[in-house]
Amino acid sequence: MPSPVLMLFVCVALSFGFLNGFNDSATIVATVISSRAMSPRRALALNALAHLTGPFLFGVAVATTIGHQVLAEQATSLPVAFSGLLAAILWGLLAWRMGVPSSSSHALIGGLVGAAVMGQGADALLLPGLTRVLLTLLLSPLVGLLVGYALMKVVLFLARGATPRINHLFRQAQALTMTALALSHSANDAQKTMGLIAMALLATGVVDRFTIPLWVIAVCAGVMAIGASLGGWRIIRTLGGRFYKIRPVHSFTAQTAAAGVILSAALLGGPVSATHVISTAILGVGSAERVNQVRWGVARQILTAWLLTIPVTALLAALCHMLFRWWSSAR
Repeated sequence: MPSPVLMLFVCVALSFGFLNGFNDSATIVATVISSRAMSPRRALALNALAHLTGPFLFGVAVATTIGHQVLAEQATSLPVAFSGLLAAILWGLLAWRMGVPSSSSHALIGGLVGAAVMGQGADALLLPGLTRVLLTLLLSPLVGLLVGYALMKVVLFLARGATPRINHLFRQAQALTMTALALSHSANDAQKTMGLIAMALLATGVVDRFTIPLWVIAVCAGVMAIGASLGGWRIIRTLGGRFYKIRPVHSFTAQTAAAGVILSAALLGGPVSATHVISTAILGVGSAERVNQVRWGVARQILTAWLLTIPVTALLAALCHMLFRWWSSAR
């Protein structure tokens, strides 16, 4: 039988997956709701169904990266995984409370790195894998911005001279683009929880090699789908209206751009922040039409939160690891 501590860890990891779906769901449905292409209830239901399906369609490359290619095997322990996970959850709740889109990917990587270094020193890190992850996290928002900008220019060119009825086409097409975005998000982000649970199973000797059991995939997909069905309304308001007034063409183009970037990264095993990519795609789309329509002050507030995520979660995780060690020695 699994130990009680392992079972507790799995429950906390699934809570992280739920919060991930809850927070990032807002970034996926925000433009659809704000452009009035779908009712909130329909958008969230379709979003949840796609999140339940996505992890079964696109493999487990990201889970392998998170669980097997960032930390050395000797540093892979339950206290390290627990500390990193708790730090990511605390930061996610704080960001949700402030209504600021935060990156669960940044938070999780920062937490794991901080806990591992506190527990084992710098030798705990696998620098090639960590470098790959950090580059993916840093470059993907820029790619989202550029792809959103370029795609909007193409859409505006193709739609030149069209009557206002074209907005109906963009509204109808968003059912497909939002589904594609939700599938790509679940294919990338659900795997982070899978990687954590697989790491814990290996660390506690339940399995003798790193592997992702089918039950782990199913449960992680399920909790993320539940979170996605509820949505984070504070963040929906931020992304859906505070950057600029979202119209159907903006929503359609931003969703298409973000889905392409996120799914490409998932297939290559690169964990990205869906929040970052979707947000910068929205900015790219808006600036392609008219730069001064974008409220760049809001973007700067979000950028500040993004920059703080990794160092703050690393410090939180290091503190959690110290508390775990103190509690273990005091028993």
